[in-house]
Amino acid sequence: MLAPIALFCLILTVLPSHTVTVAVMSVDLGSEWMKMAIVKPGVPMEIVLNKESRRKTPAIVCLKENERLFGDSALGVSVKNPKTVYRHLQILLGKKHDNLQVALYQKRFLEHQLQKDPMRGTVYFKNSEEMQYTPEELLGMVLNYSRGLAQDFAEQPIKDAVITVPAFFNQAERRAVLQAAQMAGLKVLQLINDNTAVALNYGVFRRKDIDNTAKNVMFYDMGSGSTTATIVTYQTVKTKESGTQPQLQIRGVGFDRGLGGFEMDLRLRDHLAKLFNEQKKSKKDVRENHRAMAKLLKEAQRLKTVLSANVDFMAQVEGLMDDIDFKAKVTRAEFEKLCADLFERVPGPVQDALTAAEMKLDEIEQVILVGGSTRVPKVQEVLLKAVRKEELGKNINADEAAAMGAVYQAAALSKAFKVKPFLVRDATVFPIQVEFTRETEEDGIKTLKQNKRVLFQRMAPYPQRKVITFNRYNDDFAFDINYGDLSFLSQEDISVFGSLNLTTVKLSGVGSSFQKHADAESKGIKAHFNMDESGLLLLDRVESVFETIVEEKEEESTLTKLGNTISTLFGGGSSEPAPNVTEPIQDEEEAPPESGQDDKDESQKDKDTKEMQDDSEKSAAEDEGQEKTEEAGSKADTKEEKDGEKSENIEPEKDAEKKVKPQKKSKISEDITVELVIRDILDPTSDEITSSKKKLQDLTDRDLAKHEREKTLNSLEAFIFETQDKLYQEDYQLVVSEEEKEQISAKLSEASEWMDEDGYTATTKQLKEKLSQLKSLCKDVFFRVEERRKWPDRLAALDSMLNTSSFFLKSAKLIPEDDQIFTEVELNMLEKVINETTTWKNETVSEQEKRTPKERPVLLSKDIESKLALLDREVNYLLNKAKFAKPKAKAKAKNSTSSDKSSKANNTAEEKVVSPTEESTGTKSENPEEVQQVVVPPTEESTGTESENPEEVQQVVVPPTEESTDSVVHTDTDSQSPPTEETTTGPMEKTQPENHIEDEL
Repeated sequence: MLAPIALFCLILTVLPSHTVTVAVMSVDLGSEWMKMAIVKPGVPMEIVLNKESRRKTPAIVCLKENERLFGDSALGVSVKNPKTVYRHLQILLGKKHDNLQVALYQKRFLEHQLQKDPMRGTVYFKNSEEMQYTPEELLGMVLNYSRGLAQDFAEQPIKDAVITVPAFFNQAERRAVLQAAQMAGLKVLQLINDNTAVALNYGVFRRKDIDNTAKNVMFYDMGSGSTTATIVTYQTVKTKESGTQPQLQIRGVGFDRGLGGFEMDLRLRDHLAKLFNEQKKSKKDVRENHRAMAKLLKEAQRLKTVLSANVDFMAQVEGLMDDIDFKAKVTRAEFEKLCADLFERVPGPVQDALTAAEMKLDEIEQVILVGGSTRVPKVQEVLLKAVRKEELGKNINADEAAAMGAVYQAAALSKAFKVKPFLVRDATVFPIQVEFTRETEEDGIKTLKQNKRVLFQRMAPYPQRKVITFNRYNDDFAFDINYGDLSFLSQEDISVFGSLNLTTVKLSGVGSSFQKHADAESKGIKAHFNMDESGLLLLDRVESVFETIVEEKEEESTLTKLGNTISTLFGGGSSEPAPNVTEPIQDEEEAPPESGQDDKDESQKDKDTKEMQDDSEKSAAEDEGQEKTEEAGSKADTKEEKDGEKSENIEPEKDAEKKVKPQKKSKISEDITVELVIRDILDPTSDEITSSKKKLQDLTDRDLAKHEREKTLNSLEAFIFETQDKLYQEDYQLVVSEEEKEQISAKLSEASEWMDEDGYTATTKQLKEKLSQLKSLCKDVFFRVEERRKWPDRLAALDSMLNTSSFFLKSAKLIPEDDQIFTEVELNMLEKVINETTTWKNETVSEQEKRTPKERPVLLSKDIESKLALLDREVNYLLNKAKFAKPKAKAKAKNSTSSDKSSKANNTAEEKVVSPTEESTGTKSENPEEVQQVVVPPTEESTGTESENPEEVQQVVVPPTEESTDSVVHTDTDSQSPPTEETTTGPMEKTQPENHIEDEL
């Protein structure tokens, strides 16, 4: 898995300002399972393993009176006590109490009591008066647990995450996920649709296959709770920011909220319950026993998995009810018959996705399977027939693709990492529109006219900003934001969709802005909307826009301008603008409605597609004829202005003539006060959020305290048993006296009895005190054993260091006086340290031999390590000095002394030693036959071969060619820099250049 990852995409470049917590994570939040992935410095995109070393974790929480369990531990409790276990929480997010999804949940999990929240109209779980939790709070616990697993895996704190959600989640459901993350203290970088995350993962690892030719791929994702079919287009596009980059665009989405593996599990469970009742081993109906039904559900899930590879299997549950075992044979044919109507719904999302994308099956190049439930053979059979392909694509990890795509997006959004750009253009599944009323008068009769303007059409790309202009209002008014045409949904989908009304926007201050700018021309009330990366609609601001004409002075003649310029150059001039001069401001939203220019800057990144430009603004103006007139006038003015400029460039000699110029306009904007009234699901108040945070934090603190107590209890138990065993081991018997042994044994036995009687009810503080007392009692014995175990290695290292240091000292003293690079003080200091260390070692070892093993040792490992460090420091200092030393320069030949002459006489006839002159300092030698004598530090480079005694300082005779002379000069120059590298007494390795490589994953 790591091999392909290393080839692609992620360059883990950590910014210096984010060194404390730079890891980011993703959570693929499914209805039954969740998968986490992380990215941290030095670690590529990787799936998080849970405490059981599994790659996926049940999205489930168990809440008891004094205990909270997650994952597999909670799943195990679900069989014994299902009432305390909460799962499949996604189905309840953003739903009111009367929603059909809530009724379905209550039918599936009869053990839970769902109550209505009187303030918000949503539901909450009531286990007791003290244990009442909302779905958001329970989901927050699960998210916090996922972060804990990721932090343990990454070995550093994590606060940033990208969370996946189903593509069909509406605004209320997405807000509920964000609220759950907020309660858990998790910073959500983005909510990414799970189908988009899968598409991103697919594209990231096939970057080289993407070109400017559009390639359409369908991803068919059948998970535990729902099914989604997504059509994605891959191609390269050119942007100003990053050049030509690959891009994925969601073109069509089809879904089935109720089609998933969990519904198959429930049908198998009910079938097993029917078989058990038919066996008549018990007079009771097994379906009325919650614990027995939980056991059958667990067996049904295992049975479904096995039947995917086998045609039949023997289901069996020990002690199903009243100590009665259950055993029955189930075939794949029976399973397919039970789920026949579900398999008939498999092609539905495919057709819906094609309709949304306005495509045909022939345009789809490949259909790729995602999700664990696509492993059911019948699902693949029906789907293959529906898409009319030769085979279905299985070339991505069906379970982990969404988590890996989401973590790539997390790294891209984080400031701590740099990734190769991959543009993502998601799509809105449900259209959103603005509705408002306006009073009209016809034949003297005033009526209210209902107006609608589509804000985001179905499958409109996002993130995207849009502006709506209200041209006919000059006083305070209100408008509604609702879902648009949902006729593509079935009646059942609409019934579980929730409220079709999103928000009512009340504007105040409109009338006062018109009074304030009565002399200016109104350009309407502009409402700025933003569909962010998470698919959430936000109203950024509302402003009242006006235009005023800016009066300009008559243009001065060319000679006057030239005179003023010269005066300014020689006489100086002020950089401050003249008073009472209005700076003309170009109106970025001056273009008429639906021209695609109102929000030009805000949607700059989406200008590469024509449809984004066409949809960037919708006007609330009612008179289309007037709009066209304004548009035409605007174009005429623009054309006239351009023609004037062109004429001015062609005929400069006519500058003196007066020309009629278009008037310059200045834009004035006045912010309007906005009041939002939520119409779908009320968000929790800040006090409720704070209360939920405290509730979750208290539970976390309780879990940590419980974990700390269990850890201390286990440590105490382990210490007692291990120490009792150690007292009879040979190493410990050698150093412990009989008196000590009896005392320690008695205390250990006493502690063991205390553990059996009071230990399991003792507090963490009491357990720590008991453990501390026992450790203090055994400290001396453990110390003596530990020291005796360390002596052999430490003494051997000290002997080796002494031998090496002595040999180095001897070699350094053999260097001729003229070439000596070490001072006498330095050599004497090293010799002193060697002698003192040798004396200390001999005396201490001799003293230790006189003592018995049961006495406190005088030869301590820490003292040996201190002596080793001192020797190593002295030798390293001299080695570094030799490495960076500059050869000594000798006197010139004409001024040489008698000793120089004597030195020359000792040289052979072939070797002529000349005192360094100007040539030795970097200039070319006039006599190429001269030979220079260079002292080289004792490295492998200086000899060209591996030396048996690298500590020796060798003399190397180098012919003074032009190249070698320059080389020596450069070496001398480099040696003037202070030593920065540490060396050891062993052979010196060649210094390699340090390569800085950015790994691409």
